[in-house]
Amino acid sequence: MPTTLDRIDRALLAALQDNARLTIAELADQVSLTTSPCWRRVKQLEEQGYITGYQATLSPKSLGFGVTAFVSIMMDSHTKDMARAFEKRLMEIPEIVACHHISGRYDFLLEILARDLESFGEFAREVLQRLPGVKEIYSSFSYKAVKERRIIPVSENHI
Repeated sequence: MPTTLDRIDRALLAALQDNARLTIAELADQVSLTTSPCWRRVKQLEEQGYITGYQATLSPKSLGFGVTAFVSIMMDSHTKDMARAFEKRLMEIPEIVACHHISGRYDFLLEILARDLESFGEFAREVLQRLPGVKEIYSSFSYKAVKERRIIPVSENHI
């Protein structure tokens, strides 16, 4: 992956991150290019791995998820096989919307959506505690999302 992006590349990334539904013509207009070079640059950014996909941002609340939990998991074993089994199983559970392998006391940090506290409790008992290699679970709950949208900095100062 190239280490430098020019002004137009950064402008394309910022515009698409803000609204991935822009047509190539609208995008080209925003970054002062004609459509063909704009399309080529977007394809190049995709091929180079700067753009990894496009998706809609959904509202958990509108879809009936009233609880966001952050769950720290401590593993009882740190073998490669156990980690693979754990991670493979996580990928199959739609309520787990994010997972990070972290440093510190705990090994993994999960972000989980649930309809309410009661359904989260059932999920913790029936799903989380049965994951391969889990030794300890610690849960925290979000009162309010302060900064919810994940925007990757693309300005020249950050890249």
